[in-house]
Amino acid sequence: MEAVFRVDHNEVETRPHAGGPWHPTMQHGGASSALVVWAAERIPTPQPMHVARLTVDLMRPVPVAPLTIAAEVVREGRKIQLCSVRLLAEGVEVARASVLKVRARDMVLPDVAGVSDGTLLDVTGPETGREDEAGSSSRFIRGLTLRAVRGGFLQPGPGAIWFRVDRPMIEGAPTSAAMRAAVAADCGNGVSSVLDITKWTFLNADLTVSFARPPVGDWILLNSQTILGRDGAALAMSRLADVHGYFGCATQSLVVEPR
Repeated sequence: MEAVFRVDHNEVETRPHAGGPWHPTMQHGGASSALVVWAAERIPTPQPMHVARLTVDLMRPVPVAPLTIAAEVVREGRKIQLCSVRLLAEGVEVARASVLKVRARDMVLPDVAGVSDGTLLDVTGPETGREDEAGSSSRFIRGLTLRAVRGGFLQPGPGAIWFRVDRPMIEGAPTSAAMRAAVAADCGNGVSSVLDITKWTFLNADLTVSFARPPVGDWILLNSQTILGRDGAALAMSRLADVHGYFGCATQSLVVEPR
């Protein structure tokens, strides 16, 4: 399958596969979030580290168009690295992200509740889910496999859906665990939709993903719920899991408007 992006140094060719549900010229937030994580993970660290937190502020709609990546280290330490990644379209900043990495090392922990590898899932695995094609109108979602185990994509109410990234994100580069998590996490508002998408828009202005550990395997679970305000704002909250258990959480600040 053709990748979503082709990157030459810091210049990005965006292909139509990045298109989101709100307008064909606007990227799906999962596409730009995955690009941000890829750029941050390229930055060398003084010792092994993994992404512990990703925050993406979508300053403007990210276009399905050429982009430039501007990445730098904000804080370098023995235990953490804080990176800044910006995406620019024709010199205009369209997304600004902060990526925190923490030192990765093996530790022997006591056998207590809350160690994420031992946190049992409260829903069934992807092998039991039904294929969910409700998001197929989005070019980007067509590059994923969705299996619903509670509710469904764009169905009213809380939901739980397993996501697998099938289409490569960056040409010639593997899709990392953190990139897969970012792709899925940006779909929380669709998994827990409380409004009819044909009558309302509820696009996210940001995305924050926090990791207790890196996910393992191809499948990412979003167990999501949306809280709807009465003043044009809403909050989508998701717990993230792989087949071994929960590993993190994600939030999206939503802007709600009638079509």
